[in-house]
Amino acid sequence: MVFTSIVNFVRSRGPDEFWRKRKVFRLAAHYIGRRRNCYSIAIKNVHRALVYATKGRKLKKLDMADLWTTRIRAGCEEHGIDYFTFKECLARENVFLNRKSLADLACWEPYTFKSLADIAKQRAADDGLNCLNRIENSDHILSKMLKNKK
Repeated sequence: MVFTSIVNFVRSRGPDEFWRKRKVFRLAAHYIGRRRNCYSIAIKNVHRALVYATKGRKLKKLDMADLWTTRIRAGCEEHGIDYFTFKECLARENVFLNRKSLADLACWEPYTFKSLADIAKQRAADDGLNCLNRIENSDHILSKMLKNKK
């Protein structure tokens, strides 16, 4: 575009504004009413949605970490060992599995988790750690392993 005066150049916003607004309208396409059609309202709602999405991604990570810890604790309780003792003894045995892996083993591979718990219990006994939980009657705990035994 060729402009004969600076006034016409200043007033012309050109294609940049179109594409800038188009990005916002594409993010607001699923909204209802003026929230999707009016730019000034759409930009506020899109911004708020992006803030919530960022918070949600962080909260999802925290929720998954809590879920993994809960699953590992349940598996440890099933096999009569404390969670912290379990983690410490596995570290002393140079078994460095993260919480996600341990939670998957506790949930989907109970025999493998039982062998890890036995390794941890043996190490705790060798090191003289008396943090083992003695659960005599484990009828209240229901897992795949106990179902297969009966």
